[in-house]
Amino acid sequence: MRFLTLFFYSLAALASSVAARNNASDNNFLGSTPSQRYIIDAQKAGQVIAAAAKQAANISVAMNIAVTDPSGFLVAFLRTDNAFLASIDIAMKKAKTVALFNGAFPSAGLYNNSQPGGSLYGIEETNNVLVVFGGGIPIFVNGYFVGAVGVSGGTVDQDIDVATHGVLAGDWEDEDDDDMDFEPASEHNESSIVESESDEIDFHDAEENLSGVEISFSISGEEEEEDTEGTGGTGDDDEGEQTETEATQGQPGNGQPIYVTREQILQLLGHHGLRRLYANHNSLRRRGAADDEEDDELDSGGYGPVAPRRTRARGRKPFPKVPSDVGRELMESGTFGANDRQEGTYIRKKKLAHRLMRRELGIGNPGRQKSFNRLISQGMIPSSTADTIINYDARCYSGQFSKDGNFFFSCAQDFKVHMYDTSNPYAWKYYKTVIYPYGQWTITDASLSPDNKFLAYSSIRSVVCLSPTDPGENTEPYLLDFSDLASEGRRGNRRGFPPFGIWSIRFSGDGREIVAGTSDRSVFVYDLETRKSILRIQGHDDDVNAVCYGDSSSPHILYSGSDDTTLKVWDRRSMGDGRAASCFLGHTEGITYIDSKGDGRYALSNSKDQNMKLWDLRKMMSMDKVDRIRVDQYTTGFDYRFSAYDDDDWQPHPHDTSLVTFRGHKVLKTLIRCHFSPPGSTDSRYVYTGSHDGSVYIYNMDATLAGKIDVLKATRNTRPREGLYLDDYDTLGRGGGRWETIVRDCSWHPNAPVIAATSWNGYNHENGTCTTHVWNDGMEDDEATPAMATRVDSQLRHDPLLYEAPPRPQYPRTRARRGMGGLAAVLGDD
Repeated sequence: MRFLTLFFYSLAALASSVAARNNASDNNFLGSTPSQRYIIDAQKAGQVIAAAAKQAANISVAMNIAVTDPSGFLVAFLRTDNAFLASIDIAMKKAKTVALFNGAFPSAGLYNNSQPGGSLYGIEETNNVLVVFGGGIPIFVNGYFVGAVGVSGGTVDQDIDVATHGVLAGDWEDEDDDDMDFEPASEHNESSIVESESDEIDFHDAEENLSGVEISFSISGEEEEEDTEGTGGTGDDDEGEQTETEATQGQPGNGQPIYVTREQILQLLGHHGLRRLYANHNSLRRRGAADDEEDDELDSGGYGPVAPRRTRARGRKPFPKVPSDVGRELMESGTFGANDRQEGTYIRKKKLAHRLMRRELGIGNPGRQKSFNRLISQGMIPSSTADTIINYDARCYSGQFSKDGNFFFSCAQDFKVHMYDTSNPYAWKYYKTVIYPYGQWTITDASLSPDNKFLAYSSIRSVVCLSPTDPGENTEPYLLDFSDLASEGRRGNRRGFPPFGIWSIRFSGDGREIVAGTSDRSVFVYDLETRKSILRIQGHDDDVNAVCYGDSSSPHILYSGSDDTTLKVWDRRSMGDGRAASCFLGHTEGITYIDSKGDGRYALSNSKDQNMKLWDLRKMMSMDKVDRIRVDQYTTGFDYRFSAYDDDDWQPHPHDTSLVTFRGHKVLKTLIRCHFSPPGSTDSRYVYTGSHDGSVYIYNMDATLAGKIDVLKATRNTRPREGLYLDDYDTLGRGGGRWETIVRDCSWHPNAPVIAATSWNGYNHENGTCTTHVWNDGMEDDEATPAMATRVDSQLRHDPLLYEAPPRPQYPRTRARRGMGGLAAVLGDD
């Protein structure tokens, strides 16, 4: 909350400066003559660095801090002790990025539009200077752009926080009489200028005249005791003093304050990312007291409150009933596992030893014996204690067993795919590692051919790599260009960057085709024999995040899930008009993953509305009916990457056709996946999913929780902060922080009670792990070799360095001052 408050102050100051700049000169923003130009000098740059370094020390993060002049040339620089060497260049580039755009917006202003599908996608590739994420902030004096500060070394939020403190701390004195000083309110009177419906202040339109006036900006949501003084009230530290705002209230003309709305500031800055911050602030005001807000932030794992794009009626609606009546019927039908039979007058859960004894003694008829086997397999749910922890130097995005259980692969953000022999699920063997040669951002998905001979893997490009799994073959992967459309006889986009990215791929049951969901709102089907895409389906209004085949034995039925909230069913035998065969409605936010039971009937989907849903193909909605429904009016456009989901914003979809809704897990930050449990090891009894809170959630079909695997608990602090296993591929300069885990994918072995969870893991979840969890009847440890929670590297080699945990480095400021020369006087003795 403190960070948001400071950031809002900096935005208000920036808006004031931009307004003054528009009125100060008709020539250029630096003045028409050298004597009129405002350029930051070494003294002011030292003040900025001193304040920024102080904030960096307060949050215990080593930082690189750069200050440049309006042309982007370096004025002052500080590298605190142990700050990343890679971040030196990044900090200077952040400041220079701001300078190259004349201070029109912070470096984060390019972020949204530079993402795949954005209007500025690829802009950072146009030269070797631009940085498109946060940490660079412009500095204005009297409406003139005088320089920029760039900070790197922490998370993006930490970089922005430190840079903001540096800008706000500058002693920006007036050098003329334009009366454009901006003075942030102190902590004691922040609530004195809170907007409310009962205020009787005469508000003016800020667009009418922004020159020669003081601009006030309202901040609310502070602690209740700070609001007791009322408007214009004073705290203990400013008793008897009259603020400049108070002196000018009620006076006509230039002396009257003008209140700038958030929308007007956003228009000035033109940054959609800041819009989320303001919406977050509004959400905080609605949710109540600051204490509750802090609790919510802690519970959300570091995320702020939700920031919906569309406004809905507030108030929590009733969630679907748990246990679900429909789900209970499915469990009793025999399609999803077996049910225990009552014996005698007592109903009690029988232990595994009792079932094994009855099976070995041959008690009961053949049907009862078969039921014993099914019930035994259903009850063996893996535990939270990790059997093996495989460590990677990059975040893991997916990992799956083959259908026969003899093979496992995991994909990481460093564009490496690791393959393992899991024919013995309790003793894995390393196979090989293959690379996506020129991937973008990460490997998004991978799929294994039915015969286990080839692995296809994708990135945010239109090319899919196909690599043999035989460890004896070290050839380069085959490149499959999905933009090469056979029907058009030509390739797709021929520009220097790919025409679309691929989010999801799946092999067909016969291994002849690969289906892909893409960022251009289309579904592609690629024929491996002709090496061309034979079908492109343009059937969604947003990115297609997930695709799969409905029947493992047939390539005709396809499922596709999109950010437009729809799950569509495609029958390739009847696609003459290019329309879907049917559609499932029920999710109110984008769909992140789809899994098929493989029987051509049941499908499972995960969504950003924090729900997982079970669908029956017989309950699908016809496209004629879907065409009469405005699907977009039932979504808020929730951005799951930056915010926590507010349950008060959830409303049931009036056209929901799902059978069962599962709730409890969190789908945030990344496209988290869900699956049906396998028939061999679980009798198809469960559905399970990863979660943003670092766990694997296992649900019964009636939506009750059958089990939970706490990967965060199993892996916490199992990796050193420094040394060989410090993240060395991430150039964003992120480090430090707390241990965080996001389980992005999980896979249940088809023949054994073993679950492999692939996760973002580590300090600020910078690295990745694949943890194996086995059924151990609740034991925390065993006497087997190797011991439980064994830590190995990506090639399953034991490394003592993984057991070292050096203390967190400290960053004393006394050492940082030694190399600063004249800046030591500015830093003082603190």
